[in-house]
Amino acid sequence: MKKIFLTVALFCGLAGLHAQTGSIERVLKSIEQNNRELQTGEQNTRAEKLDVRNENNLEDPSVSYSRKFGEQDGVSPEIEFEVTQGIDFPTLYAQRRQYGKLQGRALDLQQAVLRRDILLRAKELCLDLIRLNQLKALYGQRLKNAEELNALFDERFEKGDVNILEVNKVKMELMNLRATVAENDAAYRTALQNLLAMNGNMPLEFDETVYPLVPELRSLEQVRDEVMGADYALKQAQAGSEAARKLVKVNRHGWLPKLEVGYGREGGSDAMLNGFVVGVSVPIFSNRGKVKAARARQAGAELAQEQVAQQVEADIQSLFNEATRLRASMQAYDTGLMDKTLSTLKQAVEAGQLSVLDYYSEAETVYASQEKLVDLENRYQKVVAQLYKNSL
Repeated sequence: MKKIFLTVALFCGLAGLHAQTGSIERVLKSIEQNNRELQTGEQNTRAEKLDVRNENNLEDPSVSYSRKFGEQDGVSPEIEFEVTQGIDFPTLYAQRRQYGKLQGRALDLQQAVLRRDILLRAKELCLDLIRLNQLKALYGQRLKNAEELNALFDERFEKGDVNILEVNKVKMELMNLRATVAENDAAYRTALQNLLAMNGNMPLEFDETVYPLVPELRSLEQVRDEVMGADYALKQAQAGSEAARKLVKVNRHGWLPKLEVGYGREGGSDAMLNGFVVGVSVPIFSNRGKVKAARARQAGAELAQEQVAQQVEADIQSLFNEATRLRASMQAYDTGLMDKTLSTLKQAVEAGQLSVLDYYSEAETVYASQEKLVDLENRYQKVVAQLYKNSL
Protein backbone atom coordinates (compact mmCIF):
# COMPACT_ATOMS: atom_id res chain seq x y z
CA MET A 1 0.00 0.00 0.00
CA LYS A 2 2.89 2.37 0.62
CA LYS A 3 3.62 2.38 -3.10
CA ILE A 4 0.19 3.78 -3.91
CA PHE A 5 1.46 7.31 -3.26
CA LEU A 6 4.27 6.98 -5.79
CA THR A 7 1.96 5.46 -8.40
CA VAL A 8 -0.61 8.23 -7.99
CA ALA A 9 2.08 10.92 -7.96
CA LEU A 10 3.66 9.51 -11.12
CA PHE A 11 0.31 9.35 -12.89
CA CYS A 12 -0.58 12.90 -11.90
CA GLY A 13 2.85 14.10 -12.87
CA LEU A 14 2.63 12.52 -16.34
CA ALA A 15 -0.87 13.91 -16.81
CA GLY A 16 0.12 17.45 -15.87
CA LEU A 17 3.76 17.52 -16.92
CA HIS A 18 3.35 19.48 -20.13
CA ALA A 19 0.92 22.03 -18.72
CA GLN A 20 2.72 22.33 -15.41
CA THR A 21 6.22 22.69 -16.79
CA GLY A 22 4.91 25.13 -19.37
CA SER A 23 3.18 27.19 -16.70
CA ILE A 24 6.29 27.54 -14.55
CA GLU A 25 8.51 28.21 -17.56
CA ARG A 26 6.04 30.82 -18.79
CA VAL A 27 6.15 32.58 -15.42
CA LEU A 28 9.95 32.46 -15.25
CA LYS A 29 10.28 33.76 -18.80
CA SER A 30 7.98 36.67 -18.01
CA ILE A 31 9.91 37.51 -14.84
CA GLU A 32 13.20 37.36 -16.72
CA GLN A 33 11.86 40.04 -19.05
CA ASN A 34 10.14 42.27 -16.48
CA ASN A 35 12.10 41.96 -13.22
CA ARG A 36 13.48 45.36 -12.20
CA GLU A 37 16.37 43.95 -10.17
CA LEU A 38 17.51 41.90 -13.13
CA GLN A 39 17.22 44.89 -15.47
CA THR A 40 19.26 47.00 -13.05
CA GLY A 41 21.93 44.31 -12.90
CA GLU A 42 22.11 44.17 -16.69
CA GLN A 43 22.67 47.93 -16.93
CA ASN A 44 25.28 47.86 -14.14
CA THR A 45 27.10 45.01 -15.87
CA ARG A 46 27.08 46.92 -19.16
CA ALA A 47 28.46 50.03 -17.43
CA GLU A 48 31.23 48.10 -15.66
CA LYS A 49 32.26 46.37 -18.90
CA LEU A 50 32.44 49.77 -20.63
CA ASP A 51 34.58 51.11 -17.76
CA VAL A 52 37.01 48.21 -18.18
CA ARG A 53 37.15 48.78 -21.93
CA ASN A 54 37.72 52.51 -21.51
CA GLU A 55 40.81 51.84 -19.40
CA ASN A 56 42.55 50.73 -22.60
CA ASN A 57 41.85 53.94 -24.52
CA LEU A 58 44.58 56.26 -25.73
CA GLU A 59 45.43 59.25 -23.62
CA ASP A 60 43.97 62.61 -24.62
CA PRO A 61 46.14 64.62 -26.99
CA SER A 62 47.91 67.65 -25.57
CA VAL A 63 48.03 71.05 -27.27
CA SER A 64 50.22 73.94 -26.09
CA TYR A 65 50.68 77.44 -27.46
CA SER A 66 52.87 80.29 -26.23
CA ARG A 67 53.64 83.79 -27.54
CA LYS A 68 56.62 85.70 -26.18
CA PHE A 69 57.16 89.45 -26.44
CA GLY A 70 60.46 91.25 -26.14
CA GLU A 71 61.02 94.41 -24.07
CA GLN A 72 63.47 96.07 -26.49
CA ASP A 73 62.59 97.87 -29.68
CA GLY A 74 62.93 95.78 -32.75
CA VAL A 75 62.49 92.45 -31.00
CA SER A 76 59.67 90.56 -32.69
CA PRO A 77 57.41 88.23 -30.71
CA GLU A 78 58.14 84.50 -30.86
CA ILE A 79 55.55 81.73 -31.11
CA GLU A 80 55.70 78.14 -29.88
CA PHE A 81 53.01 75.62 -30.79
CA GLU A 82 52.98 71.88 -30.02
CA VAL A 83 50.50 69.03 -30.45
CA THR A 84 51.50 65.76 -28.75
CA GLN A 85 49.96 62.37 -28.15
CA GLY A 86 50.99 60.04 -25.33
CA ILE A 87 51.15 56.33 -26.17
CA ASP A 88 51.72 53.41 -23.82
CA PHE A 89 54.11 50.68 -24.83
CA PRO A 90 52.30 48.61 -27.53
CA THR A 91 52.38 45.31 -25.60
CA LEU A 92 50.54 46.97 -22.70
CA TYR A 93 47.48 47.55 -24.89
CA ALA A 94 47.43 43.87 -25.82
CA GLN A 95 47.66 42.81 -22.17
CA ARG A 96 44.90 45.20 -21.12
CA ARG A 97 42.71 43.98 -23.97
CA GLN A 98 43.07 40.39 -22.77
CA TYR A 99 42.35 41.46 -19.20
CA GLY A 100 39.25 43.30 -20.38
CA LYS A 101 37.91 40.15 -22.03
CA LEU A 102 38.49 38.07 -18.89
CA GLN A 103 36.97 40.72 -16.63
CA GLY A 104 34.01 41.05 -18.99
CA ARG A 105 33.41 37.30 -18.78
CA ALA A 106 33.51 37.50 -14.97
CA LEU A 107 30.95 40.32 -15.05
CA ASP A 108 28.69 38.31 -17.39
CA LEU A 109 28.84 35.36 -15.00
CA GLN A 110 28.07 37.69 -12.10
CA GLN A 111 24.91 38.70 -13.94
CA ALA A 112 24.15 35.02 -14.63
CA VAL A 113 24.33 34.33 -10.87
CA LEU A 114 21.90 37.19 -10.21
CA ARG A 115 19.52 35.90 -12.89
CA ARG A 116 19.72 32.36 -11.51
CA ASP A 117 18.97 33.46 -7.94
CA ILE A 118 16.02 35.62 -9.00
CA LEU A 119 14.48 32.85 -11.10
CA LEU A 120 15.03 30.38 -8.25
CA ARG A 121 13.08 32.63 -5.88
CA ALA A 122 10.34 32.91 -8.47
CA LYS A 123 10.19 29.14 -8.96
CA GLU A 124 9.99 28.61 -5.20
CA LEU A 125 7.04 31.01 -5.11
CA CYS A 126 5.38 28.96 -7.87
CA LEU A 127 5.96 25.79 -5.84
CA ASP A 128 4.46 27.49 -2.78
CA LEU A 129 1.40 28.45 -4.84
CA ILE A 130 1.00 24.81 -5.89
CA ARG A 131 1.19 23.77 -2.23
CA LEU A 132 -1.43 26.34 -1.23
CA ASN A 133 -3.69 25.16 -4.05
CA GLN A 134 -3.32 21.56 -2.85
CA LEU A 135 -4.19 22.64 0.70
CA LYS A 136 -7.16 24.54 -0.67
CA ALA A 137 -8.43 21.33 -2.26
CA LEU A 138 -7.93 19.41 1.01
CA TYR A 139 -9.63 22.10 3.05
CA GLY A 140 -12.45 22.26 0.52
CA GLN A 141 -13.20 18.56 0.98
CA ARG A 142 -12.97 18.87 4.75
CA LEU A 143 -15.25 21.90 4.69
CA LYS A 144 -17.83 20.00 2.66
CA ASN A 145 -17.76 17.13 5.16
CA ALA A 146 -17.98 19.53 8.11
CA GLU A 147 -21.00 21.30 6.62
CA GLU A 148 -22.72 17.98 6.00
CA LEU A 149 -22.05 16.89 9.61
CA ASN A 150 -23.28 20.25 10.88
CA ALA A 151 -26.57 19.89 9.03
CA LEU A 152 -26.92 16.27 10.16
CA PHE A 153 -26.32 17.06 13.85
CA ASP A 154 -28.68 20.03 13.77
CA GLU A 155 -31.35 17.66 12.52
CA ARG A 156 -30.50 15.04 15.14
CA PHE A 157 -30.51 17.64 17.89
CA GLU A 158 -34.04 18.64 17.01
CA LYS A 159 -35.03 14.99 17.30
CA GLY A 160 -33.20 14.66 20.63
CA ASP A 161 -30.73 12.06 19.34
CA VAL A 162 -27.62 14.10 20.27
CA ASN A 163 -26.83 16.59 23.02
CA ILE A 164 -25.80 20.23 22.72
CA LEU A 165 -22.14 19.45 23.46
CA GLU A 166 -21.86 17.31 20.35
CA VAL A 167 -23.65 19.94 18.25
CA ASN A 168 -21.36 22.68 19.54
CA LYS A 169 -18.29 20.52 18.87
CA VAL A 170 -19.33 20.16 15.22
CA LYS A 171 -19.97 23.90 14.93
CA MET A 172 -16.63 24.75 16.54
CA GLU A 173 -14.78 22.50 14.13
CA LEU A 174 -16.66 24.08 11.22
CA MET A 175 -15.78 27.56 12.48
CA ASN A 176 -12.10 26.70 12.88
CA LEU A 177 -11.98 25.12 9.44
CA ARG A 178 -13.49 28.22 7.82
CA ALA A 179 -10.81 30.31 9.53
CA THR A 180 -8.12 27.93 8.21
CA VAL A 181 -9.52 28.26 4.69
CA ALA A 182 -9.44 32.05 4.98
CA GLU A 183 -5.83 31.98 6.20
CA ASN A 184 -4.82 29.73 3.33
CA ASP A 185 -6.52 32.06 0.83
CA ALA A 186 -4.70 35.04 2.35
CA ALA A 187 -1.36 33.20 2.13
CA TYR A 188 -2.10 32.42 -1.53
CA ARG A 189 -2.82 36.08 -2.32
CA THR A 190 0.38 37.15 -0.54
CA ALA A 191 2.52 34.66 -2.46
CA LEU A 192 0.89 35.64 -5.75
CA GLN A 193 1.47 39.33 -5.00
CA ASN A 194 5.14 38.61 -4.31
CA LEU A 195 5.33 36.83 -7.65
CA LEU A 196 3.69 39.80 -9.37
CA ALA A 197 6.19 42.16 -7.71
CA MET A 198 9.04 40.07 -9.14
CA ASN A 199 7.35 40.42 -12.53
CA GLY A 200 7.44 44.21 -12.33
CA ASN A 201 3.77 44.24 -11.23
CA MET A 202 2.77 42.95 -14.64
CA PRO A 203 -0.24 40.58 -14.56
CA LEU A 204 0.36 36.85 -14.11
CA GLU A 205 -1.91 33.84 -13.70
CA PHE A 206 -0.89 30.69 -11.89
CA ASP A 207 -3.43 28.18 -10.58
CA GLU A 208 -1.63 24.86 -10.92
CA THR A 209 -2.17 22.06 -8.39
CA VAL A 210 0.29 19.40 -9.59
CA TYR A 211 4.08 19.58 -9.31
CA PRO A 212 6.24 18.96 -12.38
CA LEU A 213 8.38 15.85 -12.58
CA VAL A 214 11.90 16.32 -11.24
CA PRO A 215 15.19 14.63 -12.17
CA GLU A 216 15.89 11.33 -10.45
CA LEU A 217 18.66 11.63 -7.88
CA ARG A 218 20.57 8.39 -8.42
CA SER A 219 23.85 9.03 -6.63
CA LEU A 220 25.65 11.84 -4.85
CA GLU A 221 28.68 11.54 -7.14
CA GLN A 222 26.57 11.91 -10.28
CA VAL A 223 24.68 14.91 -8.92
CA ARG A 224 27.88 16.55 -7.63
CA ASP A 225 29.66 16.22 -10.98
CA GLU A 226 26.63 17.48 -12.86
CA VAL A 227 25.91 20.45 -10.61
CA MET A 228 29.49 21.59 -10.01
CA GLY A 229 30.17 21.56 -13.73
CA ALA A 230 27.29 23.97 -14.31
CA ASP A 231 27.37 26.18 -11.21
CA TYR A 232 27.51 29.86 -12.18
CA ALA A 233 28.95 31.02 -8.87
CA LEU A 234 31.89 28.66 -9.27
CA LYS A 235 32.37 29.73 -12.88
CA GLN A 236 32.32 33.36 -11.79
CA ALA A 237 34.95 32.71 -9.13
CA GLN A 238 37.14 30.92 -11.69
CA ALA A 239 36.77 33.77 -14.17
CA GLY A 240 37.60 36.30 -11.44
CA SER A 241 40.73 34.36 -10.57
CA GLU A 242 41.83 34.28 -14.23
CA ALA A 243 41.23 38.02 -14.55
CA ALA A 244 43.25 38.66 -11.38
CA ARG A 245 46.20 36.67 -12.76
CA LYS A 246 46.07 38.64 -15.98
CA LEU A 247 45.99 41.92 -14.01
CA VAL A 248 49.38 41.00 -12.51
CA LYS A 249 50.83 40.78 -16.04
CA VAL A 250 49.20 44.08 -16.98
CA ASN A 251 50.84 45.85 -14.06
CA ARG A 252 54.20 44.25 -14.82
CA HIS A 253 53.99 45.74 -18.31
CA GLY A 254 53.16 49.04 -16.65
CA TRP A 255 56.89 49.49 -15.96
CA LEU A 256 57.58 49.84 -19.67
CA PRO A 257 58.22 53.44 -20.80
CA LYS A 258 55.50 55.56 -22.35
CA LEU A 259 56.06 57.29 -25.64
CA GLU A 260 55.06 60.78 -26.66
CA VAL A 261 54.96 61.89 -30.28
CA GLY A 262 53.69 65.04 -31.93
CA TYR A 263 54.20 68.09 -34.07
CA GLY A 264 55.91 71.37 -33.09
CA ARG A 265 56.17 74.80 -34.65
CA GLU A 266 58.12 77.82 -33.38
CA GLY A 267 59.67 81.00 -34.55
CA GLY A 268 59.01 84.69 -35.06
CA SER A 269 57.98 87.05 -37.78
CA ASP A 270 61.29 86.53 -39.56
CA ALA A 271 61.21 82.72 -39.81
CA MET A 272 59.18 79.72 -38.60
CA LEU A 273 60.51 76.25 -37.86
CA ASN A 274 58.46 73.04 -38.04
CA GLY A 275 59.30 69.56 -36.77
CA PHE A 276 58.45 66.44 -34.84
CA VAL A 277 58.26 66.09 -31.08
CA VAL A 278 59.32 62.78 -29.50
CA GLY A 279 59.53 62.03 -25.81
CA VAL A 280 59.76 59.17 -23.34
CA SER A 281 58.17 58.91 -19.91
CA VAL A 282 59.49 56.33 -17.42
CA PRO A 283 56.80 55.30 -14.81
CA ILE A 284 59.09 55.37 -11.80
CA PHE A 285 56.42 56.60 -9.38
CA SER A 286 53.03 56.00 -11.04
CA ASN A 287 53.39 52.20 -11.17
CA ARG A 288 54.95 51.77 -7.73
CA GLY A 289 53.13 49.16 -5.65
CA LYS A 290 50.68 48.17 -8.39
CA VAL A 291 52.26 44.77 -9.00
CA LYS A 292 52.17 43.93 -5.29
CA ALA A 293 48.55 45.04 -5.09
CA ALA A 294 47.67 42.92 -8.14
CA ARG A 295 49.37 39.87 -6.61
CA ALA A 296 47.39 40.38 -3.41
CA ARG A 297 44.17 40.55 -5.44
CA GLN A 298 45.19 37.37 -7.26
CA ALA A 299 45.80 35.55 -3.98
CA GLY A 300 42.43 36.75 -2.67
CA ALA A 301 40.66 35.68 -5.88
CA GLU A 302 42.22 32.21 -5.72
CA LEU A 303 41.20 31.81 -2.07
CA ALA A 304 37.69 32.97 -2.95
CA GLN A 305 37.56 30.37 -5.74
CA GLU A 306 38.53 27.61 -3.31
CA GLN A 307 35.97 28.82 -0.77
CA VAL A 308 33.19 28.92 -3.37
CA ALA A 309 34.07 25.42 -4.60
CA GLN A 310 34.00 24.06 -1.05
CA GLN A 311 30.71 25.80 -0.30
CA VAL A 312 29.07 24.59 -3.50
CA GLU A 313 30.16 21.01 -2.82
CA ALA A 314 28.94 21.22 0.79
CA ASP A 315 25.59 22.62 -0.36
CA ILE A 316 25.21 19.82 -2.91
CA GLN A 317 25.84 17.14 -0.31
CA SER A 318 23.49 18.79 2.18
CA LEU A 319 20.71 19.22 -0.40
CA PHE A 320 21.16 15.67 -1.72
CA ASN A 321 20.90 14.23 1.80
CA GLU A 322 17.85 16.38 2.50
CA ALA A 323 16.18 15.27 -0.75
CA THR A 324 16.89 11.61 0.03
CA ARG A 325 15.41 11.98 3.51
CA LEU A 326 12.32 13.78 2.24
CA ARG A 327 11.75 11.20 -0.49
CA ALA A 328 11.92 8.38 2.07
CA SER A 329 9.45 10.23 4.31
CA MET A 330 7.05 10.74 1.39
CA GLN A 331 7.17 7.03 0.52
CA ALA A 332 6.12 6.18 4.08
CA TYR A 333 2.68 7.74 3.53
CA ASP A 334 -0.24 5.76 2.11
CA THR A 335 -2.72 8.20 0.59
CA GLY A 336 -5.19 5.46 -0.23
CA LEU A 337 -5.30 4.32 3.38
CA MET A 338 -5.83 7.91 4.59
CA ASP A 339 -8.74 8.49 2.22
CA LYS A 340 -10.32 5.17 3.13
CA THR A 341 -9.94 5.89 6.86
CA LEU A 342 -11.65 9.29 6.55
CA SER A 343 -14.51 7.75 4.58
CA THR A 344 -14.97 4.98 7.16
CA LEU A 345 -14.92 7.43 10.07
CA LYS A 346 -17.54 9.63 8.43
CA GLN A 347 -19.81 6.69 7.76
CA ALA A 348 -19.43 5.55 11.37
CA VAL A 349 -20.31 8.94 12.91
CA GLU A 350 -23.25 9.41 10.52
CA ALA A 351 -24.57 5.98 11.51
CA GLY A 352 -24.24 6.81 15.20
CA GLN A 353 -21.58 4.14 15.72
CA LEU A 354 -18.94 6.73 16.72
CA SER A 355 -19.20 9.80 18.89
CA VAL A 356 -18.30 13.22 17.55
CA LEU A 357 -15.40 13.55 19.95
CA ASP A 358 -13.95 10.21 18.86
CA TYR A 359 -14.55 11.07 15.22
CA TYR A 360 -12.62 14.31 15.34
CA SER A 361 -9.89 12.77 17.47
CA GLU A 362 -9.28 10.11 14.83
CA ALA A 363 -9.88 12.36 11.82
CA GLU A 364 -7.46 15.04 13.02
CA THR A 365 -4.64 12.50 12.92
CA VAL A 366 -5.42 11.73 9.29
CA TYR A 367 -5.83 15.41 8.40
CA ALA A 368 -2.47 16.19 9.99
CA SER A 369 -0.87 13.39 7.94
CA GLN A 370 -2.38 14.76 4.73
CA GLU A 371 -1.04 18.23 5.42
CA LYS A 372 2.33 16.78 6.42
CA LEU A 373 2.54 14.98 3.08
CA VAL A 374 1.72 18.19 1.21
CA ASP A 375 4.48 20.00 3.12
CA LEU A 376 6.99 17.21 2.51
CA GLU A 377 6.35 17.22 -1.22
CA ASN A 378 6.72 20.99 -1.34
CA ARG A 379 10.03 20.87 0.52
CA TYR A 380 11.25 18.07 -1.74
CA GLN A 381 10.42 20.09 -4.85
CA LYS A 382 12.25 23.11 -3.44
CA VAL A 383 15.35 21.11 -2.54
CA VAL A 384 15.57 19.64 -6.04
CA ALA A 385 14.99 23.10 -7.52
CA GLN A 386 17.91 24.42 -5.47
CA LEU A 387 20.11 21.55 -6.61
CA TYR A 388 19.38 22.24 -10.29
CA LYS A 389 19.03 26.03 -10.04
CA ASN A 390 21.75 26.57 -12.66
CA SER A 391 19.50 25.02 -15.30
CA LEU A 392 16.84 27.72 -14.91
